[in-house]
Amino acid sequence: MSTLRLSVLDQSPIRPGATARQALLETTALAQLADRLGYHRFWVSEHHNTHTLAGSAPEVLIAHLGNHTQRIRLGSGGVMLPHYSALKVAENFRLLETLFPGRIDLGLGRAPGGDRLTAYALNPHNKFEDKEFAEQLMDLQAYLRDDRVPETIHERVMAIPQAATVPALWLLSSSGQSGLFAAHLGAAFSFAQFINPNGGPAAVAQYRQRFRPSAELPEPEANLAIFVLCADTEEKARQLRAATDLQLLRFGKGERLTYPSAEEVAAYQFTPEDEIHLARNRNRVVSGTPEQVRKQLTKLAADYDVDEIVVVTITADFQDRLRSYELLAEAFALPQAVGEAAPALSES
Repeated sequence: MSTLRLSVLDQSPIRPGATARQALLETTALAQLADRLGYHRFWVSEHHNTHTLAGSAPEVLIAHLGNHTQRIRLGSGGVMLPHYSALKVAENFRLLETLFPGRIDLGLGRAPGGDRLTAYALNPHNKFEDKEFAEQLMDLQAYLRDDRVPETIHERVMAIPQAATVPALWLLSSSGQSGLFAAHLGAAFSFAQFINPNGGPAAVAQYRQRFRPSAELPEPEANLAIFVLCADTEEKARQLRAATDLQLLRFGKGERLTYPSAEEVAAYQFTPEDEIHLARNRNRVVSGTPEQVRKQLTKLAADYDVDEIVVVTITADFQDRLRSYELLAEAFALPQAVGEAAPALSES
């Protein structure tokens, strides 16, 4: 039995012909399934100005998911900190931690989560500078810790509510820079290989080398996130992979379209130029039957020297998405993985 922990990052994708409400109901159903199947954590993302993803406010969605799950950790993957006040983010997640003690992760990113015009609308003063981001991180950590720093705002302003525990702090990155911030703060680090297939193991190794223990985290903690498509047969896995390949290709061309249906994939003719882009994206996705995926993920975890992988799965058919997570749970013998049925959706 593997000791590798599996977690979920869900982006609340809006399937072809579906609505944003349906996407959020599906995220809820998936969180309930992941909870029962023994996944370790369930993160939700932040995206803006897109009609293909419904999750724009992870802190709101986490509160909803907390009331529909029992044991799984819940968190943001992540809050795009440059858009917001450090104090407000601290209060949002202290409130969540108070509601669901010991279950909340505060995952932070610095990317826009959309286009730069939308980023300007969210925070006209954001310059996306390293120094500014570092100052926000230190402010946020001080608010979470209730540090009383003389001659600073932290001497007089605290984040409420006060609670016995604080959310776990994670920095998310598709490069090595935020890993260095995480190491300096003594926070956990997650590398997004589903965004950038290059340099992940080196970024995690550098994070470990530079890590400075903190009151919250005495030892470095890291994971990686990757697209995973697991199916009962190799043919089904190839079909799911072809759809993901096409979607990544579209995204790379700036085409913000809903996830392609099987019919769209069958009709699309990949050009030689497309094949070059597909090759570049190859390591962003793991696909296959349960045993094939188990071997690939086990090797990937060894390459990174981590004991946790965060799985991102998007399909045109929601049942395929659920089945992928069920098969993964069985392949890795997660607790309570046997005999659990997928939850039914309801508009109520």
